[in-house]
Amino acid sequence: MVYVSKIRLKVTKKMNKEKFELMKSLVQKNDAKILFFVMDGLGGLPHPDFEDKTELEIAKHPNLDRLIKKGICGLTDPVFPGITPGSGPAHLSLFGYNPMEHQIGRGLLDTLGIDFDFTQNDMAARGNFATIDENGIITDRRAGRISTQKNEEICKLLSNIKISGVEIFLKTVKEHRFSVIFRSPSLNDEIEDTDPQKEGLKPLPAIAKTEKAKSAAELVNKFIAEAEKILKNHYPVNSLLLRGFSKMIKLEKYQEVFQLNPASIAVYPMYRGLTKLLGMNVLDAGQSIKDEFDCLKKNYSNYDYFFMHIKKTDTYGEDGNFEEKVKIIEEFDEQFERVFALNPDVIVITGDHSTPALMKGHSWHSVPSIIYSKVCRHDSVETFNEKECLKGGIGRISAQYLMSLAMANAGKLKKFGA
Repeated sequence: MVYVSKIRLKVTKKMNKEKFELMKSLVQKNDAKILFFVMDGLGGLPHPDFEDKTELEIAKHPNLDRLIKKGICGLTDPVFPGITPGSGPAHLSLFGYNPMEHQIGRGLLDTLGIDFDFTQNDMAARGNFATIDENGIITDRRAGRISTQKNEEICKLLSNIKISGVEIFLKTVKEHRFSVIFRSPSLNDEIEDTDPQKEGLKPLPAIAKTEKAKSAAELVNKFIAEAEKILKNHYPVNSLLLRGFSKMIKLEKYQEVFQLNPASIAVYPMYRGLTKLLGMNVLDAGQSIKDEFDCLKKNYSNYDYFFMHIKKTDTYGEDGNFEEKVKIIEEFDEQFERVFALNPDVIVITGDHSTPALMKGHSWHSVPSIIYSKVCRHDSVETFNEKECLKGGIGRISAQYLMSLAMANAGKLKKFGA
């Protein structure tokens, strides 16, 4: 059975690669502008404490409803039905890449996103500062979402750790998140995460997936042991969890694949890092949703494709905070009114995955999505939520196809065949 599954995976990868190459061959340049908005963790579930409705059903979003009446909508699956994705593969899918073929460690993305000068000798991991009890059990994977300033203080302390044969860099990402970078020419990144991604368990040891990675895993375990000695008296930050060990990889750039002049507007480092890896010009997005829309308006004439990422929908979903997730949707909708004055050719609004407040985490549920263009085929949906998008004209598709649909609606794809 395992052998058959591997064959199927190879066939799927080959088919996806052929589709990718086909679209590259059809691309044609024009001046049409595409705006691609991703509200992280957008999808929700009916909540018994809120009239058995989802966050989108409770939220007031008149501007998104105005758009949906002129557009077409549906549901998207980030990987394929039933698979709960991480943020990296979910975004790669939205950008038109095959997430099964291009698996990128979170460590690389976060580290690129904070403008660290990454080299071929570097191996990075994404870290969470965490809280453990006297028995070593994780009680909070995010150490109470400590402030970024506190994070910087802790990183400075841990930067004193010295291990023979390797340089170690500790860099603050945001709040409880940090990057640790190990620099040595002999490192192999095939290492299991130490983050069980669940509270009530102990942190895991770094385990090598291959013989070649054994020395790197030993190095990581030495670092963790030294770090926990230092953190012992710094409650609630008395432990750390590492995941997404990764070295530099190469991906085809957006300019090569889609012949676009692309810009990225994102506050959080991981999304800045991923879009930088794809060749997008990463703009100064400020800190708030309003700042991001200000950035869009300021730079609108300079690019023909904009990706804008909204993080807090996911943050509050993971916290189980239904009401705050609703507020973020409403705040986005309020700012979105400014887009109508820009009169773009194509607008896509979607999420990378669902993060229902009811589940307090990412889920496998399909994601509500809208496409608007001056030549799209309208459907009868009049309000933006999961239930209505189920009736939409796009149907339920892989998120990988949103980019080809955006390109087609922008007139950027030639006819296939005679």
